[in-house]
Amino acid sequence: MEAMPYRDRIVQLPGGQSMPQAVQGPGTPSALVTSDWRRALPAMTRGSVTIRELRASDAMSLFAMLTTQEVARFISPPPTTVEGFERFISWTHQKRAAGEYICFGVVPEGCESAIGVIQVRSRDLRWDIAEWGFAIGSEYWGTGVFADSAKLAVDFVFTTLGVRRLEARAAVKNGRGNGALKKLGALQEAVLRRSLLRRGEYLDQILWTILPSYAADDGAPEVH
Repeated sequence: MEAMPYRDRIVQLPGGQSMPQAVQGPGTPSALVTSDWRRALPAMTRGSVTIRELRASDAMSLFAMLTTQEVARFISPPPTTVEGFERFISWTHQKRAAGEYICFGVVPEGCESAIGVIQVRSRDLRWDIAEWGFAIGSEYWGTGVFADSAKLAVDFVFTTLGVRRLEARAAVKNGRGNGALKKLGALQEAVLRRSLLRRGEYLDQILWTILPSYAADDGAPEVH
């Protein structure tokens, strides 16, 4: 998705439902991650990256990482202040507790705070179909953080949430995002014409999907 499903109570974001910098990863889950995720998301590690529940202390780093021109080019504007990100983090907890949405913070090895997010939201009442995407600080592009984080998230979506179809939408002009989706095993299904309003311009988007059977799992995450 290329617009966050969040509206700041003070800074109103444009309407629409999408996620920034969508990066999708393949995977047939091998190990079930048991979690009462509505109470709290588990922390999971793969390679040199951990994904975990967002914390209030992540607000400053997320503000620094996700409000740059490179990251914000194809997404709905994120919160414009550290306080706005604090409200966003609180909102993610509320929506997770309601069973409607989850948001992992992406924390590379050696970092204390999140440098990006993975958002997933249900497209129906049973979590049969979900939509997801990525936003990550540009200095971490090309480092492998995308791939490991995406794998962790996909395994969680299929094993714990029970999703049978995972979708992502990326603007046709978003070459980096679409390239990453293709490289990681997502299937292009359609072009959604004039489906994203961005800075007064309607953009075409590509619809990508992944199913649990698209690729074999190559290792279970470390859950802690």
